[in-house]
Amino acid sequence: MHYQTESWGSYMPTRSVGDPLERIERLASENAVVIFSISSCCMCHAIKRLFCGMGVNPTVYELDEDPRGKEMEKALTRLLGSSSAVPVVFIGGKLVGAMDRVMASHINGTLVPLLKDAGALWL
Repeated sequence: MHYQTESWGSYMPTRSVGDPLERIERLASENAVVIFSISSCCMCHAIKRLFCGMGVNPTVYELDEDPRGKEMEKALTRLLGSSSAVPVVFIGGKLVGAMDRVMASHINGTLVPLLKDAGALWL
């Protein structure tokens, strides 16, 4: 069996140019609601439908359609500290979290104020 010796990214605390976490933070801060998704993921589809049903037009980054999506997915997994990396939602440039955190904030009534503060919802 042949193993590649090239590195798939540094896990050092310092950030290198093109660091996936830096890219995620930059993309997340460019729009009011940002979802990192995988196009075939049913949970991702459900979270997109939730926001669209509320009248929010989220910016969606499909990681499976991005050449650097795999490394971004790994960075999101580390950021969340969980095994499931998607969907991941940012509102107003701030990490809300995965599906469970978004649904919990929707149920307890804190999601709408977050969306209003970010300028994603006007009602």
